[in-house]
Amino acid sequence: MNPDADAELVSPYWRVDDAGAELRVRDMCRRLPATARAVGRIVARADPRGAATILLLQTASGIATAFGLLAVGGVLDGLLAAGPTAARVTAALPALAALVAAYVLRATAETVVAHLHVRVRPAVRRLAEDELFRACLRVDLAAFDEAAFYDRMHRARDRGVYHVERAVDNLVAVVGAALAVAAASVSLAVLHPALLPVLVLGVLPEGWAVLRSARLMHRHVMRTTTLNRRVRMITDLAAEHAPAAEIRACQAQEFLVQNYVEVADPLRDLEIRVGVGQVRIQAVGRILAAVATGATFVVLGVLLLAGWIPLAVAGAAVFTVRTANGALAGLVVAARQLLEQGLYVSDFQHFLADAAARTRAPEPPPQPPPQPPLQPPPQPASGPMKSPATIAVEDVWFRYPGAPVQTAALRGVSLTIPAGRTIALVGENGSGKTTLAKVLAGLYTPTSGRIYRDGVDLSTMDPEVVADGTMMVMQNPIRWPHTARANVRAGRHDRVDPDDRALLAAAALAGADSVVAGLPAGWDTLLSAYFRDGVDLSGGQWQRLAVARGLFRDAPLLIWDEPTAPLDARAEYAVYESLRRLARDRTVVLITHRLASIRHADRIYLLHAGALVEEGTHDELIAVSGRYAEMYALQERMYATTAAA
Repeated sequence: MNPDADAELVSPYWRVDDAGAELRVRDMCRRLPATARAVGRIVARADPRGAATILLLQTASGIATAFGLLAVGGVLDGLLAAGPTAARVTAALPALAALVAAYVLRATAETVVAHLHVRVRPAVRRLAEDELFRACLRVDLAAFDEAAFYDRMHRARDRGVYHVERAVDNLVAVVGAALAVAAASVSLAVLHPALLPVLVLGVLPEGWAVLRSARLMHRHVMRTTTLNRRVRMITDLAAEHAPAAEIRACQAQEFLVQNYVEVADPLRDLEIRVGVGQVRIQAVGRILAAVATGATFVVLGVLLLAGWIPLAVAGAAVFTVRTANGALAGLVVAARQLLEQGLYVSDFQHFLADAAARTRAPEPPPQPPPQPPLQPPPQPASGPMKSPATIAVEDVWFRYPGAPVQTAALRGVSLTIPAGRTIALVGENGSGKTTLAKVLAGLYTPTSGRIYRDGVDLSTMDPEVVADGTMMVMQNPIRWPHTARANVRAGRHDRVDPDDRALLAAAALAGADSVVAGLPAGWDTLLSAYFRDGVDLSGGQWQRLAVARGLFRDAPLLIWDEPTAPLDARAEYAVYESLRRLARDRTVVLITHRLASIRHADRIYLLHAGALVEEGTHDELIAVSGRYAEMYALQERMYATTAAA
């Protein structure tokens, strides 16, 4: 690669990726069987019966080709050995019939393979997408804070799934072409062994070109993953609904175009250079392959002139060589594409393995204690899943992946939250409040230190059990492109709720019932302007649905991260009144900048630069005249000034 050209693709914000160790042609040759096996296993998992039938029919087609080519020799020998007399023609009829039967069998097998193939390919795509989808959903949250994971995920999503599907096509083609080449090779060996080495030599030049071209393209894709991801992000800004208003309000259209050009133009030039390199490699391969093919016919002519083979055998050899060349051409094309796609299939599999390594395996559920006789069975989730737990945080440090040690988001935090109490986390932006909340919820594992629920280390608990006992309302919640009902039920989608009683109660507590009342189809209204008959909501309306979703989840630990930031004063007051009622039998962790809303919290913890610097009740913190008292006084003056104005 040209270092000067690559320099155009580097900035303080993005760079050309490291493609890793460059694969040698020999290494890629060794990869072809492994690639074929990997794709074959995927096909076998997607449609085992179809895969087995295709392999059987491909083998039958190859055998039919071999018999057909050998039958050609019998036909020509019958016609040309002593002149094409009527008796000779009659004698050649059995061989001719065998030739026709062989090619009919081959055509039939290929037709059935094509029919099966159109069923197998969608099944493979469905399987690959399912595995990718599930891997992304199971992986630990910390993975999404690592740029390298994003690159692998995007390669798997944007290239891997697509090439897994296409690799099926080429695997079928490779198997068919390889069997055809094998059949032709066997026929040539039977006709005259000297022709076989020359045919094999004809494969090598184009095979070399195939491997070099595939390696060049894969290296290009590996090196430009981040750059392509940036181009996609920029184009999404231009094409999505959410940023459209601000872009126009700021007249930032040209700024966005400039951002696109800065990356897209050098990427285009690099892609052209890679394409030109591939064309040159392929041209050399074709020239050498043509020379090798010519050498095959020269050898055939020498054998004929020397009298080592009869004219009928020479004619059959010509037919067989042409068949072999056609099969070789198909094999080379399919093998090249399979090798290239195999590199992306390998990326896809590496991502799945990486995601699995970043996924905490669920712990076996503890055995329940013996139940006394006649005790009624547990009821479906219609209330808190269990009693609130006492939470103890002991010297917890947390650093995001790849961040330097000095930028730890949490620094030696220790606190205790008694069961059924309400605590508030306050502090300036970036002080670590949301990070601590996510650690308490089990979404992040501390870099060091421990968190206990009723004396049990959170890191040893089944993540599903931890999540099941937690409801968390985020500051920027998901806007599900679904109905209003589904947006609330997503909080606990499998909850048994006859007649929507719990859903309606949660909506009333959150003030979301008034939002739904104004929708054209009520609870069945689609909340996405991207689809027909869908509508969008304001930020405050979305937040009310998010609060209702959290209330519908109904778990013993409730974590609220700025849940009322987009709400008006009346709606905010109603939500906090509902929260106070809910807090009676739950443990509540509340994050907010509006300090007047947390005066009645049982305990207030103030974080600064990731460390816990103040704690106490509202009155205690006001009395010590520290950071909390200063922040509270500033807010009082601000609200007083606003009211006076």
